[in-house]
This record gives sequence, structure tokens and C-alpha cells, in this order.
Amino acid sequence: MTATLKLTPTIQMPAVGFGTYLIKPEEAAAAVKTALELGYRHIDTAEVYRNEVGVGEGLRAFLAESGLKRDDVFITTKLWPGNSAWGMTPRTYATTLEAMNTSLANLQLDYVDLYLIHAPFDPDERREQWRAIAELRRQGKARAIGVSNFTGAHIDELVAAGLPKPDANQIELHPWSQKPDLVAYLEANDILPIAYSSLVPLASWRATPGQESAKTAQMRADGAAEASPFRVMAERLGVSEAQVLLRWALQRGYAVLPKSTSAARMAQNLDLFSFALSDADTAAIAEMDRGDGVAWSVGDPTRAR
Repeated sequence: MTATLKLTPTIQMPAVGFGTYLIKPEEAAAAVKTALELGYRHIDTAEVYRNEVGVGEGLRAFLAESGLKRDDVFITTKLWPGNSAWGMTPRTYATTLEAMNTSLANLQLDYVDLYLIHAPFDPDERREQWRAIAELRRQGKARAIGVSNFTGAHIDELVAAGLPKPDANQIELHPWSQKPDLVAYLEANDILPIAYSSLVPLASWRATPGQESAKTAQMRADGAAEASPFRVMAERLGVSEAQVLLRWALQRGYAVLPKSTSAARMAQNLDLFSFALSDADTAAIAEMDRGDGVAWSVGDPTRAR
């Protein structure tokens, strides 16, 4: 539970975070408080999730009862950059600064530990968004800064503009979308990969109506199959399929962000250090890559121009 990964030369990030995507605003405070009570010390949210207020409430309630301090918990949130292709006004330098101030007010925090651009939309504005995020780090409102769903070309564009390199890139990573070229780029440039949607191969992943994705019917059938390789590995190791998928990411050096509103599953998803996948397991998983991510119903956002 205390394993960390190097985010910057001076900042360690808890390797297992608690994801809050699709947690309803009215449920976020209780879910976050429970996760922190179980031992999570890294909470991931975003402006577009619309649950920052609840995340902040859960954090404050936990700190008040536990006696721990703000800096004992790592908090990530994300800028929604806007997308003109979807009829949204892209964020500018000025409105990026405003968005961070709004997020901090929602969370009732003076700073976040990591602030990300949620996706590489609008080429004409993303450099200015990143310039503003770098300024927010200078102001102390973000300890570390990063991107999400960016490719190496997107990051090279920022660096070519004379801007700092991101500390992290949060991307969809799981055995069916391994993104080897992008991961190799991140590792070569000392940018930490943070995996989201680690549990895509599970039959239960986003099975609730209204939780759209680009997951195909065949993928759902494969995940539900009795002979699912993750089910076989889990039974042999005496763990859940979710634990297998999360452990795979950790052994690859990625941070993970499992999400659940069930205390039992929260605890299970945090129990990732009492077992390990074998070399044979990891070699088998390396052959399972199916290409693009499926978490976004509109397609893998790393494909943005």
C-alpha cells in the first residue's frame, strides 16, 4: 500500500491510486473517505468528472478523523481543454488559469500534487494551455504537471515550443491496449506512465447502462469466457481477475487508478503486493495486444491530431 513511483526527482507518487471517474457527485465524498480509510493515499479526479467537490469533502473528513495532514495524500485533477470539433470553446492561457482556480476552490485545497491536460485537443491552443499549467506549477498551485492521452508527437510539440517536459502521461493501458511505442517513448524521456481503464478486459467493466465505451461485443464475450486467460491466472494465484490486471500494470512500472464504490473491492484492488505474475504470465499477456484503447466511445484520444 505504500509503494511509490518517482514522478520527479523530488516527488514520489503512490503507485496505486483511487480513480473517481463515473462516481456520482453525491457519492464521491463517501467513496473517497472509505478509500482513504482503507489505505489509499492517491486520489484521481478531473474537472469533467464533476465530482471535485465531493472528493474534497471526503478528503477533509478523512483528515479530520485520522489526524493525518494534507501532504500525506496525493491529489490529481485535470483540466478539461475544450474541443472545437465538439462545439466546445477551447481553453486559452487565461481560462486555463481560471479553471485551476475553480478546481482548487471545488476541492478546497491550496494546491494539487499533479495537474494534467485531459486530452490533446485543439492544436492551436494546447501549447498555451500547457504554458499556463507550467505557470501554475511556478505559482505553487501544482507540485507536478503532466498530460493525458498525449502521444510522443504531442509532447515533442510542447518541448519544441520551449516549454517544459511533462512529468507524467495518463493513458489507457491494459493487456488489450499496451501502446508499446508510446510507452517506450515515455520511458526514454523519463515521463511516468499512469494507466487508466486497467480493467477493460473484465466482463463487468462498464457493464452498467449509460457507461458508454468503444468496447466491442466480441471483447465483452472474450472477457466473460470461462477460459479467459485472466480468469485462469487469477484462479491459479488465488486472487481476482482485477488484481491480475492491476498487478500486470505495476510490474510494467505504471501507476494504476482502480475505481469502485464497494469497500470490499476497494480493499481487494489495493492488495497487489502479496503475489506476482510469473515470467510466463507476462510473456503470454504481451501477445494479447489488440491496439487502440476503447475507454472513450469516440475512439482512442491519442489519435487526436
